[in-house]
Amino acid sequence: MKTPVKPSEFPLRVLLVDETFERAALLKHALQEAGCRIAAHVSSSADLPGLVAEINPDLIILDTESPDRDTLENLCVIKRDQPRPIVMFTHDNDSEKIRSAIRAGVSAYVVDGLKSERLKPIMDVAIARFNEFQTMRVELEKAESKLSERKDVERAKGVLMKQRGWSEDEAYQALRKTAMDRGLRLSEVAAHVLSVADLLG
Repeated sequence: MKTPVKPSEFPLRVLLVDETFERAALLKHALQEAGCRIAAHVSSSADLPGLVAEINPDLIILDTESPDRDTLENLCVIKRDQPRPIVMFTHDNDSEKIRSAIRAGVSAYVVDGLKSERLKPIMDVAIARFNEFQTMRVELEKAESKLSERKDVERAKGVLMKQRGWSEDEAYQALRKTAMDRGLRLSEVAAHVLSVADLLG
């Protein structure tokens, strides 16, 4: 998972995707004025996930008339595999396109608003939103993992109660003692009990 980026950590390494020469020149100048480094500039988002993996930018900026399906699919891959802040400048204010872009991982969707003095605040907001989302994602994954582990412990207790004729408390204490004796987590012992039970049918 991408390490959180701080807005004050300049120079940020930026991957710029812009098919229009004039707007790309304007963006490059604004980025340099903001103290950023342009890690790469490409005119197409065709192999965006591969490019992100290769150059590992801190921030991605896309300038497009309207985000097409291929671009949004590439952004979804980046969001899943190598997430990072993404700013999109566009002329398309269609609400469905905006929702699709945000779902694909765009942190800031800016319509008709490319002015040099606005670029750094926009990037700061995008980075802050990205970091907040990543924190929530980690917390959700931890909560889901804990829930899964608790379910495994409950199932393992049920297996022991059925096989050994133990009470719920006796089954739990047996799992706990085994975990302590072997220096394992309770969930690891539970997972082992369940795998053995599955093997024995």
